[in-house]
Amino acid sequence: MRTKLALLLPLIVTACASSDTHPLYTQSQVQPVTQYHSFDQYVDLTKQQLLDNRYFLTDDKTAELRANMPSELKPNTQERPHKGVLLIHGLGDSPYSFTDLSRSLQQQGFLVRTILLPGHGTRPADMLDVDSEQWNELVQKQVALLKREVDQVYLGGFSTGGNLAYSYAAKDKSIKGLMLFSPGFVSNEPLTFATPWLSWFKPWLIEVEPKNVTNYTRYFMVPTNGFAQYYNTTKQVTELLEEHRFERPVFMVLTQHDSVLNARAIKRMFNTQFTNPNNRLIWFGSHHSTIEGKTRYINSYDKSLRISNMSHMGVLFSPDNPYYGINGSERICRNGSNMSDAEIQRCKAGEEVWYSAWDGKANSNIHARLTFNPWYDQMVEDLNATFSLNVAKN
Repeated sequence: MRTKLALLLPLIVTACASSDTHPLYTQSQVQPVTQYHSFDQYVDLTKQQLLDNRYFLTDDKTAELRANMPSELKPNTQERPHKGVLLIHGLGDSPYSFTDLSRSLQQQGFLVRTILLPGHGTRPADMLDVDSEQWNELVQKQVALLKREVDQVYLGGFSTGGNLAYSYAAKDKSIKGLMLFSPGFVSNEPLTFATPWLSWFKPWLIEVEPKNVTNYTRYFMVPTNGFAQYYNTTKQVTELLEEHRFERPVFMVLTQHDSVLNARAIKRMFNTQFTNPNNRLIWFGSHHSTIEGKTRYINSYDKSLRISNMSHMGVLFSPDNPYYGINGSERICRNGSNMSDAEIQRCKAGEEVWYSAWDGKANSNIHARLTFNPWYDQMVEDLNATFSLNVAKN
């Protein structure tokens, strides 16, 4: 135990320089949205909570609201939709995580809905008291609403959202399949187990200077309790996977260079605990590009695009995404534990950079975060194949 505490000391010390007075580090009056009877009502109530409680980072409040609002896309048909999918974002993220995938799934005849998890969308401090059971309850209620509209319900999730999607589907046999992007089943941080305890006396383990925060699609600081609730979702997943194998179709995407997850452990879970013959996994890494069994290996190094490797979040976004794409307006320059302030400033100034996962620097060049997926179309094609999707089937 003494050894574990010694390992925690650097984290505890990091949290000493508090920025409690800044709005990003101060809780708002936001209330969980629970009293609604339709998806439209849920959206309206959520919008009002965001208007009343969000700390806006830019002058474009409309864009910030749009990125953080729950959304719905209906298939381009006059007929009643046959299938629907509920997409669940990750820890500290927003519904914007699925802005590209929502359109891709809409084109395949899905009624597509995204949700905003409690504690998200307003300011990081609003995660100080959030509980993962609130997230589970939201998923449960939204699935019930979606079942009213369609015959077949699928779930999709990114990172923590993947944990929530799997945990619900494991208990509800009517869910037709899962779409999991960097699912957070296993953390690569060995001390994650301690975060529920740490959250009682160290609200923030890592703090970011508020003036440096301009990205309005995600939180760049998360309270200790947020990590604790993520840990709770991993326990859910582990317990359920130990009890039963999952036999319905699953499409999964992982990256070898994920800085957040133990991707190899999750890959083993895919191979042993997810047993449907139609399952497909895309594995981004240093392996040569090939297909072996259910796995498509993609070598994510691309000199022409100055890409060293794929990031945790990069799998989600099309190269054409206006915010995160090749020519997007947002560049995440703080991308490694050893980056100097001078390198970060050169990146922000628009200097040519390479792209990678956090701490994924593969050469001497400055590396920004890879925020788009050059193989996005291939990913969507494999997703469609997993579930035998085509527009004609609606």
